[in-house]
Amino acid sequence: MAIISSTELFKKAYDGKYAIGAFNVNNMEIIQGIVDAAKQENSPLILQVSKGAREYAKPAYLMKLVEAAIIDSGLDIVLHLDHGESFDICKLCVDDGFSSVMFDGSSLPFEENIATTKQVVDYAHSKGVVVEGELGTLAGIEDNVNISESNAHLTDPDQAAEFVDRTGVDSLAIAIGTSHGAYKFKGEPSLDFERLEKITKLLPGFAIVLHGASSVPLEHVAICNQFGGDLPGASGVPEQMLRQAAGMGVLKINIDTDIRIVATGAVRKYLVENPQDFDPRKYLAAARDQITSLVAHKMRNVLNSSGKL
Repeated sequence: MAIISSTELFKKAYDGKYAIGAFNVNNMEIIQGIVDAAKQENSPLILQVSKGAREYAKPAYLMKLVEAAIIDSGLDIVLHLDHGESFDICKLCVDDGFSSVMFDGSSLPFEENIATTKQVVDYAHSKGVVVEGELGTLAGIEDNVNISESNAHLTDPDQAAEFVDRTGVDSLAIAIGTSHGAYKFKGEPSLDFERLEKITKLLPGFAIVLHGASSVPLEHVAICNQFGGDLPGASGVPEQMLRQAAGMGVLKINIDTDIRIVATGAVRKYLVENPQDFDPRKYLAAARDQITSLVAHKMRNVLNSSGKL
């Protein structure tokens, strides 16, 4: 068992018409909760680390936690850099032992995005590491991503095909109506499936990625609010839309905000109900259990990846 590339996982997912969950991690309990769910569901998975998570947990700790998860679970795991904002951070993660990196040049002019993405691809591929690019920008806030609704734009299918051809990326994150974070903009959530279909026809068999695809669980939002939080307007992409996307060629779906909300709700609830308890093992265990339950649900009912190992 090892840190592996996503290449073969994506081939199987494409043939089986399911998606693989890419779950953001920040600490031991989050990693344990996600990996326990994957073991329970016999599901492939991707653990991904943002620049902010890497700085928070420190690279050596994160690498050893992922290695420990592999030993403990007996699973192969893809370790992915999420939203790498420069060649340098992508190179650092390749050199650290990541099996997959993302360069996010979506806010750059098209030609500049291509040039830097190609630079990342050339270096990563020389080390046996796969690369995710991004074209189109999602509105919303998550970690160091902060895009206003007015500055968001959907992916042009013809540009997507040109981008893949000229950069040599292994997967592509596209914008078809999802949004980062828990605080969504006005209007009903809607995914542009016609646009997705055009992209997948131009890129048959290619790994398409959805960011900002959390389906924020309203019962956990309610728990956060009941025990001292305030998440007005929190919402997400309906799960049936994500299931449909997973059957149309989307092979990787990123999930982060959901995990943050269920973990935070579990900790707040435990501490309010047990005000004399100051043992972090107890309230962090409550968070870990909720993460396992949530991730297992996503694998079974949204990604359709259960039993696919």
